[in-house]
Amino acid sequence: MRQPRSVAVRLIGAVAAGALAAGMAAGCSGQNQVPSIGYAVDAVIASYNGGSTLGASSGSAAVFQRVLTGFFYTGPDGQQVADTDFGTAKEVPGESQTIQYRLNPDGVYSDGVPTSCDDLVLTWAAHSGRFTKPDGGSLFDAADTAGYADIERVECQPGSKDATVVFRPDRRFGPWRELFTAGEVMPAHVAARVANVPNVVSAVQSGDLGAVQRLADFWNTGWTIGAEKLDLSRFPSSGPYRIESFSPKDGLVLIANERWWGNKAETGRIVVFDKTADLKSKVSDNAVSVVDVGANSVQDLDLGGFSAKTVPGRGAEQLVLATGGVFGSVEARRAFALCVPRQALFDTLGKAADVPTTGLGAGPLNSRTTQQDSLFYGATTGAAERYRGGDVSAATATLASARAANPTIRIGYLAPDERRAKTVRMIAEACKPAGIAVVDAGAPDFRPGQLAEGRVDAVLASTAGAPGPAGSLTGVAATSALRTGNGLNFGRFGNGRYDAITDQLAADDNSAAQLGLLTEAENLLWSEMPSIPLFATPRTIAFGDGLRNGVAGPTQGGTGWNMDRWVLRR
Repeated sequence: MRQPRSVAVRLIGAVAAGALAAGMAAGCSGQNQVPSIGYAVDAVIASYNGGSTLGASSGSAAVFQRVLTGFFYTGPDGQQVADTDFGTAKEVPGESQTIQYRLNPDGVYSDGVPTSCDDLVLTWAAHSGRFTKPDGGSLFDAADTAGYADIERVECQPGSKDATVVFRPDRRFGPWRELFTAGEVMPAHVAARVANVPNVVSAVQSGDLGAVQRLADFWNTGWTIGAEKLDLSRFPSSGPYRIESFSPKDGLVLIANERWWGNKAETGRIVVFDKTADLKSKVSDNAVSVVDVGANSVQDLDLGGFSAKTVPGRGAEQLVLATGGVFGSVEARRAFALCVPRQALFDTLGKAADVPTTGLGAGPLNSRTTQQDSLFYGATTGAAERYRGGDVSAATATLASARAANPTIRIGYLAPDERRAKTVRMIAEACKPAGIAVVDAGAPDFRPGQLAEGRVDAVLASTAGAPGPAGSLTGVAATSALRTGNGLNFGRFGNGRYDAITDQLAADDNSAAQLGLLTEAENLLWSEMPSIPLFATPRTIAFGDGLRNGVAGPTQGGTGWNMDRWVLRR
């Protein structure tokens, strides 16, 4: 029997391990339901398209999971959960790995156009990497190609509710539930209309590069959200909420989608305030009842009147390093890693309120790709021991071998962020004796792409360059962020062996093989040093008095993962 997503949401909310949850009980007599709820989150509302580099790195999944649905969504513990309101997906026998997708027959966008396999074909085309420019780069600015690049074809009759995805005979993708997920299945009919492409499926299947180029031009920028007024005809919803309006001052206003075929949203209006808003003022003015921000990132944030807790997140707080300029040599990157005080940073800035003795958040993060509560973590991270940090003599000697005297390192991050500003100050103090000058390059308009542009030498952010909610159990975004040519690879790191390891990890679920591959990957990464992991990003998540059904989500999906179940009574 098909279990509706709304039932699954309630079950997950009831059993989410270690999660901070607002009361599930009905409101007391005499209390009235508030018609609008404010949600403060330190993601950035920059793109509707969560599959694009801009969307993924700004954290759009934490905002739009209940606006743009998919076959799976990221749950509160970082797991992929089936969303049967959108459709069903199952692996079926075949010579090649084959996944059968069936969209809900009742599924329809808020503009009245039915969801269809055309949407899946466009998603695959954008992430497949097979449509390229003359210089070899992809036409689509996709965040990653993981899994999608292994697909040989998507069988789809235009307008159909059914699709069959067939992988290449020599490839297998174990975490296939990471494909066609909430936030990245975009409305193909909008792209087709604006790009003047009569049939998306035919254009992709026939390889019509002219048509695909026009689709890519729209896919890359047509769903960008900025200061200008939105053309709402481009932003239809496939979830319980749809966009009513957006402005930097008034936030993103989401209202119940009248055409939603699942259980109606409990509250008719959600207003999302992102990191660019004055979140401190929004809280003090009682404009928000749900807060999901990095711990100690908002200075003097008063959460009186909230049930608040700081928990370790699935995102990896890290420094992503350039592989050119001052960091053009691996010795320069190693020297910097030797002086970065990883243990002291964790002790001072990285601990959650209740520090576990083992598992997630128990100490400095020693892996870029494996979660601390994974059975593989301890056995695969031995190479990190040399880099506990603050080793001035080793940093000085390594810097000398790099022939890079007195380098200056510009660390960029999205400001204001009090914790990250303190992080930069601590790094500067620790590295100064080694002859390394560290400059705070945080800015309100910072984007991780500035690393590739040479405007900074390192990015301080969470997994995939996101400023706020990030990370998942499978870690696909973390792995993709270091894969050659991927959009999330802002440092432009490239290593053929690492790419091959990630392919093997996705295909082979044998535990012994996984252990060997993960160990090799971490040894390689600690040697090549494309990034420096610091700690599991601590998240402060708070629910205002009277907020019901809130469940903390310290992952890429954010605490808004079940916003359609929120109720506020006062």
